[in-house]
Amino acid sequence: MSLELTLLIWSVGLTFIQMLVAVTGAILQFGLPDLAGNRESLPPATSWAGRAQRAYRNMLENLVLFAVLMLVTEIANRNNAMTGLGAQLFFWARAIYAVVYVVGVPWVRTGVWVISAIGLILIFLQLV
Repeated sequence: MSLELTLLIWSVGLTFIQMLVAVTGAILQFGLPDLAGNRESLPPATSWAGRAQRAYRNMLENLVLFAVLMLVTEIANRNNAMTGLGAQLFFWARAIYAVVYVVGVPWVRTGVWVISAIGLILIFLQLV
Protein backbone atom coordinates (compact mmCIF):
# COMPACT_ATOMS: atom_id res chain seq x y z
CA MET A 1 0.00 0.00 0.00
CA SER A 2 1.30 3.48 -0.82
CA LEU A 3 2.33 6.01 1.79
CA GLU A 4 -0.60 8.19 0.78
CA LEU A 5 -3.21 5.45 1.32
CA THR A 6 -1.53 4.40 4.56
CA LEU A 7 -1.82 7.95 5.88
CA LEU A 8 -5.44 8.10 4.74
CA ILE A 9 -6.19 4.99 6.82
CA TRP A 10 -4.33 6.45 9.81
CA SER A 11 -6.28 9.69 9.36
CA VAL A 12 -9.52 7.71 9.63
CA GLY A 13 -8.16 6.18 12.84
CA LEU A 14 -7.28 9.64 14.15
CA THR A 15 -10.80 10.82 13.34
CA PHE A 16 -12.26 7.87 15.25
CA ILE A 17 -10.11 8.65 18.29
CA GLN A 18 -11.25 12.29 18.13
CA MET A 19 -14.86 11.10 18.05
CA LEU A 20 -14.28 8.99 21.18
CA VAL A 21 -12.67 11.93 22.99
CA ALA A 22 -15.59 14.20 22.04
CA VAL A 23 -18.15 11.63 23.19
CA THR A 24 -16.28 11.10 26.45
CA GLY A 25 -16.26 14.85 27.08
CA ALA A 26 -19.98 15.09 26.37
CA ILE A 27 -20.73 12.16 28.69
CA LEU A 28 -18.71 13.73 31.48
CA GLN A 29 -20.39 17.11 30.99
CA PHE A 30 -24.02 16.07 30.45
CA GLY A 31 -24.30 12.44 31.52
CA LEU A 32 -25.19 9.42 29.45
CA PRO A 33 -28.98 9.64 30.01
CA ASP A 34 -29.12 13.12 28.45
CA LEU A 35 -26.93 12.07 25.52
CA ALA A 36 -29.03 8.96 24.92
CA GLY A 37 -32.11 11.15 24.54
CA ASN A 38 -33.08 13.33 21.58
CA ARG A 39 -30.77 16.18 22.73
CA GLU A 40 -33.31 18.81 21.67
CA SER A 41 -32.78 20.95 24.76
CA LEU A 42 -29.13 20.06 25.33
CA PRO A 43 -26.91 23.16 25.40
CA PRO A 44 -23.62 23.21 23.48
CA ALA A 45 -20.71 21.53 25.24
CA THR A 46 -18.25 23.89 26.91
CA SER A 47 -14.63 23.80 28.03
CA TRP A 48 -12.48 20.95 26.72
CA ALA A 49 -15.57 18.90 25.79
CA GLY A 50 -16.75 21.66 23.44
CA ARG A 51 -13.28 22.07 21.98
CA ALA A 52 -13.07 18.30 21.43
CA GLN A 53 -16.37 18.36 19.52
CA ARG A 54 -15.26 21.29 17.38
CA ALA A 55 -11.88 19.66 16.67
CA TYR A 56 -13.66 16.45 15.64
CA ARG A 57 -16.03 18.30 13.30
CA ASN A 58 -13.11 20.18 11.78
CA MET A 59 -11.30 16.90 11.20
CA LEU A 60 -14.36 15.47 9.44
CA GLU A 61 -14.50 18.48 7.13
CA ASN A 62 -10.81 18.19 6.28
CA LEU A 63 -10.82 14.40 6.02
CA VAL A 64 -13.23 14.63 3.09
CA LEU A 65 -10.78 16.83 1.18
CA PHE A 66 -7.81 14.65 2.09
CA ALA A 67 -9.62 11.44 1.12
CA VAL A 68 -10.61 12.79 -2.30
CA LEU A 69 -7.07 13.97 -2.98
CA MET A 70 -5.56 10.65 -1.86
CA LEU A 71 -7.97 8.57 -3.91
CA VAL A 72 -7.43 10.65 -7.04
CA THR A 73 -3.67 10.44 -6.47
CA GLU A 74 -3.93 6.64 -6.37
CA ILE A 75 -6.36 6.25 -9.27
CA ALA A 76 -4.35 8.58 -11.50
CA ASN A 77 -1.09 6.96 -10.35
CA ARG A 78 0.33 10.40 -9.53
CA ASN A 79 2.09 9.43 -6.30
CA ASN A 80 5.41 11.17 -5.93
CA ALA A 81 7.62 12.70 -3.26
CA MET A 82 5.46 15.82 -3.09
CA THR A 83 2.18 13.93 -2.60
CA GLY A 84 3.91 11.89 0.10
CA LEU A 85 5.17 15.04 1.81
CA GLY A 86 1.74 16.63 1.59
CA ALA A 87 0.10 13.56 3.10
CA GLN A 88 2.64 13.50 5.94
CA LEU A 89 2.19 17.20 6.62
CA PHE A 90 -1.58 16.75 6.68
CA PHE A 91 -1.59 13.73 9.00
CA TRP A 92 0.95 14.92 11.55
CA ALA A 93 -0.43 18.46 11.62
CA ARG A 94 -3.95 17.08 12.17
CA ALA A 95 -2.71 14.89 15.03
CA ILE A 96 -1.04 17.89 16.68
CA TYR A 97 -4.08 20.07 15.91
CA ALA A 98 -6.38 17.67 17.77
CA VAL A 99 -4.29 17.86 20.93
CA VAL A 100 -3.65 21.60 20.75
CA TYR A 101 -7.36 22.33 20.16
CA VAL A 102 -8.57 20.22 23.09
CA VAL A 103 -5.93 21.72 25.38
CA GLY A 104 -7.00 25.18 24.22
CA VAL A 105 -3.99 26.93 22.64
CA PRO A 106 -5.59 29.26 20.05
CA TRP A 107 -2.75 30.71 17.93
CA VAL A 108 -0.77 27.51 17.87
CA ARG A 109 -3.95 25.71 16.77
CA THR A 110 -4.32 28.10 13.83
CA GLY A 111 -0.68 27.71 12.82
CA VAL A 112 -0.94 23.92 12.87
CA TRP A 113 -4.15 24.09 10.83
CA VAL A 114 -2.29 26.15 8.21
CA ILE A 115 0.39 23.45 8.01
CA SER A 116 -2.26 20.80 7.37
CA ALA A 117 -3.78 23.03 4.67
CA ILE A 118 -0.35 23.39 3.05
CA GLY A 119 -0.22 19.59 2.91
CA LEU A 120 -3.53 19.55 1.03
CA ILE A 121 -2.31 22.27 -1.34
CA LEU A 122 0.90 20.36 -2.11
CA ILE A 123 -1.12 17.30 -3.08
CA PHE A 124 -3.63 19.33 -5.09
CA LEU A 125 -0.86 21.00 -7.08
CA GLN A 126 0.46 17.58 -8.15
CA LEU A 127 -2.94 16.69 -9.58
CA VAL A 128 -3.80 19.79 -11.61
